Amino acid sequence: MPGETPGRTQAARWLAQSERDLGDVRFCASGGRHALACFMAHQCAEKAVTAFLYASGAEDVWGHALADLCQDAMAFEPGFQTIQSAAVLLDKHFFMARYPSALPGGIPADAYDGNESARAVEIASEVLAFCRQRIAELPSA
Repeated sequence: MPGETPGRTQAARWLAQSERDLGDVRFCASGGRHALACFMAHQCAEKAVTAFLYASGAEDVWGHALADLCQDAMAFEPGFQTIQSAAVLLDKHFFMARYPSALPGGIPADAYDGNESARAVEIASEVLAFCRQRIAELPSA
């Protein structure tokens, strides 16, 4: 496409996967797989912020922590501060939802419930929508 930059191409790929991940989050939550839904919610949000960073001109995006990724995004768009406080709530799911050693007892599959996965779906949806909108508002290259 004319005006398409490598960063925009990467952003489109990351955003498309984020969209698919959100579908997986909802699927897992509706099937009672709450720990997996929470982990996938983190993945959805991480990929959405990564898409924004690539679309904004970042050449390399490193890390998984939404706290750090949102901080990086604020360099391009100060408005990321508005979603950072919600987005960082998903950071705990990156390890806790997957590894028994991250919990004092039991396993993640038993520790997560529908309330947690519903909130994770809500946050991931907000982050994805926010990033999608900010990407659409960026000037074309």
